[in-house]
Formats: sequence, C-alpha cells, structure tokens
Amino acid sequence: MKGIWRLTRVAALVAVAAGVAAAAQAPLWQESRPVAKTEAVQYLYPEQVTLTAGKPASVELHFRVAKGLHINSHAPRDKFLIPTTFSVPEGAGVKLVEAKYPAGVEFTLTADPTTRLNVYTGDFTIAARLTASPGDHLLQATLHYQACDETQCMPPKTIAVAIDVVGK
Repeated sequence: MKGIWRLTRVAALVAVAAGVAAAAQAPLWQESRPVAKTEAVQYLYPEQVTLTAGKPASVELHFRVAKGLHINSHAPRDKFLIPTTFSVPEGAGVKLVEAKYPAGVEFTLTADPTTRLNVYTGDFTIAARLTASPGDHLLQATLHYQACDETQCMPPKTIAVAIDVVGK
C-alpha cells in the first residue's frame, strides 16, 4: 500500500511540475494584456462645464490610453484603420459644432518596421466646440476607437463620455 501511495505522490508532483513549466513558457504578450475590467481608453475630465446658452464654446476633453496600448488617431494613415471619433447624440440639448483632434504620433511596430502608424498613446485631449440650450443637460457623448498592442488589435469599442453641461 505504501508503494502505491508513493507512486501517486510522485505522479502528482510530476503533474504539478509540468503545469508550472508550461505556465513559465506562456507567451509574454499574454502577461502584458490589460485586465478585462481595465478600459483601453479612459475618459478623465471635465465632469461638468458651464456654457453661455446658444453660443459655441470650446471644452477640452481629456483621455488616457492604457500603458502598452495605442489607438489610431483621428486621421490614420491607411483607410482600413479605424479612426478615433468623438460624437454627441441628437436631442441631448447640446450640439457638437466641431471636434479638433490632436496630431497623432508616429508609431512603428517592432515586428514590421516598414509600417508606420499615426496613433495616440498616453494622455491626449480633444477640443470640442459645443453649443448648449438653456438648462442642465447630462450629456452622454461617446468616443469610438480601436486599441492595439504590439501584436494584435482588439475589437473596436465605444466608451461613454459623461459631462454635465449647464447652459446659462
């Protein structure tokens, strides 16, 4: 009976060691992926703005791209790439007159140095010219983008950009 117990313990130890070795050989890119609950792009601020009702005013919207990722700029180099866009829904009491996007930065993939991309990384700001009707409007604007790392792109995503816009 002791011999069988020893064989079972040895088999269990070998199985654990094999699992540890397999985990150690997992591709590094899997470890650098953002956690599922972490957004690739985060809206930072402002949470509230006061505008003169009926007159266009510029509002700076601040965003942050997660470390290790990039998103295509508003004007990507290739037409098949998904641009970053900011939008305001119709009937919100607030209208988007114009959105001025920052210039992207040139980015070259390590795996393909001949391909140059125009992207946003880290913090970036969109200057939105908005017009508000009189009153308090909880604006549910959106930012649409596609995030990528060095090896792959994630599906396109749209995040909420919530701003309390007061038109006085």
